[in-house]
Amino acid sequence: MLSVLIGTVCLAALPEPAVAAAPRRRAATRRVRRQTTLERPELEVEPVVITAPPLEVPPPVLNDVGVALGKIPGPEISPEMRAMLDAAMQAGDESGVDTLVKYARAGDPGSRDLVLRRATEWKEARARARNERVRQASAFQLWSGRVEAGGFVSTGNSDVTGITGVADLTREGLRWRHRVMAQADFQRTGGVTSRERYALGYQPNYKLNDRGYIYGNGQYESDRFLGYYNRYSASIGAGYSVFRRNGLTLDIELGPAFRQTDFTDRTMQGSLAARGSMELNWTLFSGLTATQSASGYWERYNSTIRSVSAIEAKLLGPLSARLSYTLQYESEPPNGRVTTDTTSRASLVYAF
Repeated sequence: MLSVLIGTVCLAALPEPAVAAAPRRRAATRRVRRQTTLERPELEVEPVVITAPPLEVPPPVLNDVGVALGKIPGPEISPEMRAMLDAAMQAGDESGVDTLVKYARAGDPGSRDLVLRRATEWKEARARARNERVRQASAFQLWSGRVEAGGFVSTGNSDVTGITGVADLTREGLRWRHRVMAQADFQRTGGVTSRERYALGYQPNYKLNDRGYIYGNGQYESDRFLGYYNRYSASIGAGYSVFRRNGLTLDIELGPAFRQTDFTDRTMQGSLAARGSMELNWTLFSGLTATQSASGYWERYNSTIRSVSAIEAKLLGPLSARLSYTLQYESEPPNGRVTTDTTSRASLVYAF
């Protein structure tokens, strides 16, 4: 009994066998494997360049469609419109060309751009030719204007003879415009002179652009029935074309002036003044034109306003018939003279 008890105590005092520790080591090893991460090395791949010829796309083949794209006709000017354009261009009628372009846009939309382009090219070529002609012309060439003449004779109970004449000449340059004006009115009644007026003027304009310009104006007048033997005027200022298109033009001017007047009462007067003027030309319809010109001098002693209203009807070629009404106002005329004088006139006009 004692021997059994001693054997049992000895067995308990012995260490654990190695076999029992093996499962724990395998478990620890398994835990370590689970925590390990494997990293794969990245592979370096060299870029591959592929060289290939450009892709060629064959042209489309319409086969039996029967339409060649290069032969499709574009818009064209109708023969009638072309004939009218040619006639207007040969006559140098810019207003007629503008009218044809206007109606081509509404009546033939397909060819309106062609008509406009042809008209524009014609105008540009015409302007270039005109500018070249102006450069080569002398000072006595390229003048245009009009000459107006009228007269009447009355016999019997009244013996009246009257003549009137007006010349208005203009030369358009590239930068300068020159205008010369002359007028004469003469009338005798019963052998006694009842009207006598003479006027002469010159006005140069320097063009700043298509509408603005600087003007100078010099003028001489003589009208003893208005109360002065001689009147000299000089002015300089600025002008502007408010309207400048076919059928309608309007020019206005304003600037300082100086006037000297020899009155019929033997007094002489000279002073600074302000000058303003306007000139309107309006074509009412083909062959009929209305004009209105007015000028005024405002000064300390005597102010003057002159207005000429007229209507002109074309007769034949360069000839026209003209009816005009002239009003002249003097604020301080000499004693025995009225302030306002009017003249109605019928005359023939030759334009060139």
